[in-house]
Amino acid sequence: MKRLPNIISLLRILVVPVVIWLVVADYWSAAFWVFLAAGISDAVDGFVAKRFDAVTKVGIYLDPLADKILLVAVFVTFGASGLMPLWLVVLVVSRDALIVGGVLFSVALALPVTVRASALSKANTFAQMALAAIVLAAHGVIWPLDVVVELMTYLVGVLTAVSGGHYVMQWSGAAFHDGAGA
Repeated sequence: MKRLPNIISLLRILVVPVVIWLVVADYWSAAFWVFLAAGISDAVDGFVAKRFDAVTKVGIYLDPLADKILLVAVFVTFGASGLMPLWLVVLVVSRDALIVGGVLFSVALALPVTVRASALSKANTFAQMALAAIVLAAHGVIWPLDVVVELMTYLVGVLTAVSGGHYVMQWSGAAFHDGAGA
């Protein structure tokens, strides 16, 4: 049972090429359902880890990494396909690169790294997952979701920028005073 959350996170990473292929091949409905399952797996691995005392050091890093790989791949694919504004894609990718870079920088300098997602970061990840699912649903199920997509685009933009700024402030404060926090 201790490994189950990590296996779920690994499966989320392995499903990324499937989702991207489904999008590129215009299998929108299938892409929506596979992405939705991947998104739900994020909640499931966290629930299992906490409920069954199966939190591992690997899982603490693997779970958010799986989220970042899934979301960055989907957002880049949407941006390249013209389904999402490039400013948002650049913002999402830059934030995640900043976070991963901060952790790697901290490790390289042998600074202690605390990987803990804030409530703001969790809200940001949820909003990004929701936007990606809505974009897929709008194309796959043919729901008229243009207004929802536009509103969610701006919400995700704001949350991503604020969350990225929060991580920079948190990390820089810790790095220059008492170790690095991410």
